[in-house]
Order: sequence, then C-alpha cells, then structure tokens
Amino acid sequence: MDLTVNGQATHVYTGGKPLNPALPAVVLVHGALHDHSVWTLPARWLAHHGWTVLAVDLPAHGRSAGPPAASVPDAAAWLLALLRAAGLARAALVGHSMGSLIALEAAAQAPEAATHLVMVGTAWPMKVSPALLATAQQQPLAAIDMVNSYSFSTWAAKPAHPGPGSWLHGGNRALMRRTQSGWAGGNLFAHDFALCDAYVGGAEAAAKVRCPSTLVLGSRDQMTPPKAAAVLRQALPAAQVVQLPSGHALMQEVPDALLNALRQALGC
Repeated sequence: MDLTVNGQATHVYTGGKPLNPALPAVVLVHGALHDHSVWTLPARWLAHHGWTVLAVDLPAHGRSAGPPAASVPDAAAWLLALLRAAGLARAALVGHSMGSLIALEAAAQAPEAATHLVMVGTAWPMKVSPALLATAQQQPLAAIDMVNSYSFSTWAAKPAHPGPGSWLHGGNRALMRRTQSGWAGGNLFAHDFALCDAYVGGAEAAAKVRCPSTLVLGSRDQMTPPKAAAVLRQALPAAQVVQLPSGHALMQEVPDALLNALRQALGC
C-alpha cells in the first residue's frame, strides 16, 4: 500500500493483510540499496499472526519517492512521520544494517513510540572503508559486487542449495542494481554507505532507548562483525544478543532462524 509521508509517496508492504491500527504494530526497515522485499518472510508471518506490519521502502528506494534522507537522524524523523501517517501511536522497530541505525535513532527520538527495538546485522560505529566508499562513488556496480561477496558467508546457503531455481547471491545483486538505478537523482549506493559512515550519535541514542532491545548478529558477518556491536551491547539497557550462523545477509541466509529470533524478541 502507499502512504503520503512529508508530502511524498511512500510504499509499505503489509504482509498480505490490511493495515489495522488496533493490532500491535511492527515496522521493518531495510538496509543500504535494499527495499521492503528483503523482509517478505517475517512480514507475512507476523501479518498472519496478529500483527499489523509496515515493511517500508525508504525514500528513493524501491517504490518510494525521493530524495533520500540526508542523515540517520533525518531518516529516523521520517520513520516517525510514517507512523503518524499510518495512524500508529506505537510500534516495534526492526532494522537491518543501515536500517538498524535508523530504528535505533527513532527509538531515541521518540522513546514512547517504540515498543521494541531489534537491530539485525548491526554495528556502531558503522564505519565504511575509504576504499569501498571510493569504489561506491566511482564504480557503483563494481562496489555492489564487492558488497554482495562480503554479505554471504557461503556460496550454498539454503534455499539456494538444495532448493532448485534460487540463487541468493544473484538475487541480492539484482536487487541492489535495481535499487541503484531506481533513483535518477544521484548515486544511491554512495549515499547510503556515506550515511552509515557519518552517523556519530549511536551511543547517545542507545542511552535514550526505553523499550526492550535485541541485537541479532551473524557470527560470520564480514560487514558488521559481532565484535563491532560491543558499544551497542553496553549502551542499550539490558539488550539481548542473539548470534546466528550467517554472514551479513541474515534474511537470505538463515530466514527461519531469523524469524525465530524476531518472534522471541517481540514475544510472539
């Protein structure tokens, strides 16, 4: 479905069920060069088990109009505006990678609006190597291939193997290329990675969070290795930590285990 947020068309996937403000709500926020489709399994499960779901396309990503947010705090303010546009006073905030920083900042900006915070494949600081930033700026398609190779811990994760006709690396590469080409206003890849690299308020934001918090980390993650979440572990009040046998692409590599972790974090 489409909503209007700050005057711009915004697409949200509701998991096959209509938006119902009377139900507990969860917002799923994707990472760099992704869109709502990475959350299809948890979005559908939650929507069919008593939750109202908004898996968002961030501005300039997927089917949402641009421009992209200028900073993580701006993206968090946009996320809170999305909740108001949907008629939701409170929601669980779940984010992956860049989306985890946006969810964290939103939970800090409006602690009363967040019932839960789940940060998947996260780290802070989420610094990006200068070489990758330069490649993203100068050769974004080559940078997409680099990130895609770093995001998976194996060439044969299920359902790519043994399920025929499914290729996780190829699907993620195609999604990133499509998202990159979908914004005519500039280089979205360079923008997203610079956004993560520039975010300096993570520790301060974590100290303001008042809801139950969970970090879901990939034990073989090369993009945001578990040790890079140490500051968040200390700063978030009583955060639960779950490690799964995966790289950075947890939604693709370990979809069932991630869904189980989300269910536990949300109490469902």
